Amino acid sequence: MPALPSSLPPAFTLAQARAAGLTKKNVYRLRDQGELAVVTRGVFRRVDAQPESDYELVEIALRVPRATLCLETSLARHGLSDAVTSTHDIALPRAMRPPTTLAPIQWHFFQASTFELGRELLALGDGVSIGLYSAERSIVDAFRLRGREGHDVANEALRRWLRRRGSEPARLIALATQLPRASTPLRHALEVLL
Repeated sequence: MPALPSSLPPAFTLAQARAAGLTKKNVYRLRDQGELAVVTRGVFRRVDAQPESDYELVEIALRVPRATLCLETSLARHGLSDAVTSTHDIALPRAMRPPTTLAPIQWHFFQASTFELGRELLALGDGVSIGLYSAERSIVDAFRLRGREGHDVANEALRRWLRRRGSEPARLIALATQLPRASTPLRHALEVLL
């Protein structure tokens, strides 16, 4: 029975285990022996690793490396919304097919040419990270998708962001000009609030 390869991160998929030289049978045998814990279907973690607090995000990050927290989920992470949703808002580039997951997800598809704008990485622990849009990108997205997300969400996020020390409206406007349907409503809201 082979041991767990040191090249495997603390949390990993079955595909990563296979790439590291383990067979599916070996992985399940290690699970049965108590060396691995199942995070969710097809995602495992070493038992000696610190348990993740958000298994749903770990599952998403491991299944779809380009997945990015967006809209209300991202606004809440940045402290710009108090919304508690039952699903995660996750962005993918258009034409990318979302996987089947156990986590409750609302998929959003953004243009590939603007997908990376304002994208950062959020460390989840155990060497796993997931994309997260910056506070500015999240606000701009809320304005450009206000018909679907609601005007109140965008306006409240902008109000909160403006109260923060170091917030620069010019940076927000510069980002909005790079995304469709965002610049005009954002400028109007800034005129009212400033």
